[in-house]
Amino acid sequence: MSSIHVLDPAAAFEFYTGTLGFEPLMVMPDYNLFIVQAPGIPDGPGLLLEPSDHPVAGAYRSGLYDLGMPAIVFGVPDVAAEMERLEARGVRFTGPPSIDAMGTQAVFDDGCGNYIQLHQDGAG
Repeated sequence: MSSIHVLDPAAAFEFYTGTLGFEPLMVMPDYNLFIVQAPGIPDGPGLLLEPSDHPVAGAYRSGLYDLGMPAIVFGVPDVAAEMERLEARGVRFTGPPSIDAMGTQAVFDDGCGNYIQLHQDGAG
């Protein structure tokens, strides 16, 4: 399991499932506990949408955000196609994709206090 600190776990859950396409893994609203996983990978890792209400967690999350640094990277087979799909759903990217020796990357704001990077292996 991995985690990402978010401003509001319930709102993040709606975005990560409804917009990004993750699937619910565990949902316990009474405990502010929301875990998602990639679609089609039933035994895959979970992503805990962690409240950032602790001062250290909040400072870490906001520090990354203020620097424009992605909090997490999601691998995708085609960055351009994923950008098109997400932009159609209202996701705001920070700019066009970039290509370097490691592959193609694009960064978007998840609206939950983080920048997220999409990555495609290879040089485009």
